[in-house]
Formats: sequence, C-alpha cells, structure tokens
Amino acid sequence: MGKLFFASDYQEGCHPAILDRLVSTNLEHAVGYGLDPHSERARDLIRQACACPEAEIQFLVGGTQANEVVIACALRPWQAVVAATSGHVSVHEAGAIEAGGHKVIELPEREGKISADQVEACARAWETDGNRDHMIQPGMVYVSQPTECGTLYSRSELQALSVVCHDHGMLLYVDGARLAYALAAPENDVTLADLARLCDAFYVGGTKCGALFGEAVVVPDPTTIPHFFTQIKQHGALVAKGFVTGKQFEALFEEGPEGRLYERIGKPAIEAAQRIKSSLAQRGVPLAMENPTNQTFLVADANLLARLDGRVEYGFWERLDEDHTVIRFATSWATTKEDVEALLGLV
Repeated sequence: MGKLFFASDYQEGCHPAILDRLVSTNLEHAVGYGLDPHSERARDLIRQACACPEAEIQFLVGGTQANEVVIACALRPWQAVVAATSGHVSVHEAGAIEAGGHKVIELPEREGKISADQVEACARAWETDGNRDHMIQPGMVYVSQPTECGTLYSRSELQALSVVCHDHGMLLYVDGARLAYALAAPENDVTLADLARLCDAFYVGGTKCGALFGEAVVVPDPTTIPHFFTQIKQHGALVAKGFVTGKQFEALFEEGPEGRLYERIGKPAIEAAQRIKSSLAQRGVPLAMENPTNQTFLVADANLLARLDGRVEYGFWERLDEDHTVIRFATSWATTKEDVEALLGLV
C-alpha cells in the first residue's frame, strides 16, 4: 500500500473536466487580465448561479490573496475586520490583513462561529465609547462557509449577521474557500443566491474545490468596492494570463445534464468524510468536534499516531496533553473509496 494523503483538500491537480478544458483551449489566443471571452462567460454563469445579474466578479489566485485584497479594498484606513478567534484571517494568513494596515478584532467562537449578538455588542462598544475617535472602528465582519472547524452557518444565522452588520454600517464578507463542500452537505440550507443576497462580498473557492488554482470574488453591488479591478492591479494580484482562471470557472459553472459541476463536486468528499466519522465512532476513536463537511477532527493517542506514521499524511491541529493530539483528515473531490478503507484499516 502506498502512502495515503489526507492532510488537505488541495493535494491533487484539478478535476478532469477542467483539465480537458485547459487542454482543448490551450493554443487559443486570448487577451489578458481576465478580459477574454472564457472569463466573461464564466462571470455570466456565476451571476446566473447566484441570481445576481449585476454582480462584479473578479478572479484571484488563492484564498489569502482574495481575503487580503477584498478587505484592503473595501475598508477605509481607520477600519478593522471582525472575525472568530479561529478565523483564517486571524490565524493562518501570517498577518496579511495587518500588513495591509487593518486590525483583526477577534471574537470568541462557538464551534468556529460567531453570532449576530456578538457583532452587535462589538459595534455598540465602539459607538458608545467616549474615546472612539482614538480607536479603530469595526467596519467588516469576516466569516467562512464552512468554518475552520468544518461547521456551517445556517441561512438564519447569516441573515441575522447581515441585518446587524447593515444596521451598524458594517460590511459582511464570506470566505468560501471550501464552499463546494458546504453546498454538498445535506445539512446545508445556504445557496449561492442566499450569499449574494445577504453578503456584501464573498468568494467562490476553486483551489480547494477542484480547480488547479483560483477563487472567484463576487461583489453583488459593484459600488461596494469602487475601482476594484484597478485596486487588484495595485495590490499585485491581477494575473496577466487571467484566462487560465476564467476557463476553470467556466467549466465549474456550466450547466450539464447533472447540473453545475461546482454544486456537486463536493459530494464525494462529504460521503468519504461521513464514512470516516461513522467508522471512527464505531471503533471508539473520539472526535474532537462534530461537523457535517469534509474535515474530520479526531483525538489520536500515541499508538494511533505510531500506526499512521509514514503511512498517512494528516493535518496537525493541536496538542491536548502528553498523550493525545488532535489531528485532521481532510477529504476532497478526488478522495477514493479505496483510500478511505485503507485509512480505516490503519486506524
């Protein structure tokens, strides 16, 4: 048996349908910067999927780049972004947001999520502080769907966040790095159209969801981020061969006999993760946290880690004590049933 790869959901190249599209169009001549016909068609297809015909859509290379650019371009210099303590912009982006001049205000989370009540309290604390002119203003709320813990915001939770943000003049931004896995989860009730209706900006993740690379940033009201294209260029984030990203999202959002690829590409990952979680429970291996998406967080003792050593790539999460470590198995669109059963055999 070869080594098994469950460390992340972007360890493969891209979905065969995307690779076919890139190969079949490889020698086409195209204008740059995402102004080509493939990119424009991809934008139209995403607008249709989001039921948002006026949305501005720009293609960026990766998640951290998308977060940094959107936050930097949408906020004023005196504003901060509010996020959960486990939020990607808070923990795993090497201070990219702060390097761009914006503070991240962390709120305590519950299962990776923050609530509208917390945001309300945060906004009011600034508004009622007599020294607020000496303080940074909360100007945006950042959440991810799914969260870093693999949990999901419900439609009602996002609705409540949207209301409180707009009541206090704040923007709501959703990181969709793993959005395809949220859409594929049976427990999910949030659609792309819901995101376009409730959020001021969000991105449709490609890197972790079957694309070779790339994310599609959606701004439902283009006036939210004026001169967005120019600002992307200013941040060094405008790709000359933008048609490469456009072609990928064109393939992901085309309507086929089974619907849009993006809206079903996450299903194998969800099924694989459900199989892993149920099997771990049957074998008495405790889960560190429950979630309905493609990440499985388990508490591994020294014996289990020894069995996995050199045989399985997995993600480290945190050390609980001298004898127990929380690790993560991440499944993807490309995870096979054979690999899942081999992993469970080692466990």
